[in-house]
Amino acid sequence: MFESVDALIDEHRRVQEELSDPAVHADAARAKRVNRRYAELSRIVAAHQAWVAAGVDLEAARELAREDEAFADEVPALEERLAEAQERLRRLLIPRDPDDARDVIMEIKAGEGGAESALFAADLLRMYLQYAASQGWKTEIIERDESDLGGFKNVQVAFKGSSSDPAQGVWAHLKYEGGVHRVQRVPATESQGRIHTSTTGVLVFPEVDEPEEIAIDPNDLKIDVFRSSGPGGQSVNTTDSAVRITHIPTGIVVSMQNEKSQLQNREAGMRVLRARLLARQQEELAAVAADARKSQIRGMDRSERIRTYNFPENRIADHRTGYKAYNLDAVMNGALDPVIQSCIEADEAERLAALGD
Repeated sequence: MFESVDALIDEHRRVQEELSDPAVHADAARAKRVNRRYAELSRIVAAHQAWVAAGVDLEAARELAREDEAFADEVPALEERLAEAQERLRRLLIPRDPDDARDVIMEIKAGEGGAESALFAADLLRMYLQYAASQGWKTEIIERDESDLGGFKNVQVAFKGSSSDPAQGVWAHLKYEGGVHRVQRVPATESQGRIHTSTTGVLVFPEVDEPEEIAIDPNDLKIDVFRSSGPGGQSVNTTDSAVRITHIPTGIVVSMQNEKSQLQNREAGMRVLRARLLARQQEELAAVAADARKSQIRGMDRSERIRTYNFPENRIADHRTGYKAYNLDAVMNGALDPVIQSCIEADEAERLAALGD
């Protein structure tokens, strides 16, 4: 694995020179791609420098220890430092998901459990919004379908990051959230105090950077307009501003009614459609690739139960990684870092094992 470092260092130098070219910054999409690659390579270069420096310091300490035994005491700590530097570099050399730096569109859908599931969908939305705030990400609710009790039958939210470093990207963190989230608690609608189990589904899509990235033939679209409605069928406005977009070749359907303008709803719908088409395209490529690695941490099965939120025990458990903690109250307030980190580490371990094989 380490043999590839020299080539990456050379690439880092070339990308650095590319960034000094005004023509690169004249093209926003190209500048974004180059900045992302530079940030990724910079981490590898810094880790390599730390590894080399640790090796030099260890060798120097060993040489000095041959002449003066007092220096021998420093050797174990320097050996540990070298091992840590080597492991960090090794992990950075794992082939990274090319979408890690992308922004994200997330859809949270009520599942089994009726009104309670819709209420938990609202709780999950709040959890993700709080987590996004702690990461310094911007958020935008692009569609919502509220239930009668204040929950959500369906809600779609966009997350936008500010870092060009793929390791700090929105997709790099939220891609593990797709799946079925199970909640165990006494619902607000329960008069006997009995604990119910409900489920809520979460879909996560990497957002398309530029519209041109996913070509959509207008002839492949069937666009219908209709009147928006709210909880209980109450009219939200008196014009046909809601939009339903059907992509005929794939059968993907996107409906938007959050905005009062038909044009705004159409733009939002196309944004979601592009993200879904990108995700579909990637899944198809992964399915036909001979060396495709289907991660056990972020599989394609959106029906997979990934996590349980047990309110009576204040327990959060991730079924893919074995992570368990008794701080559910903090997690629901956005303290998701340890849970997501367990997924990142498990995914990295699997990638390392695949390289070893």
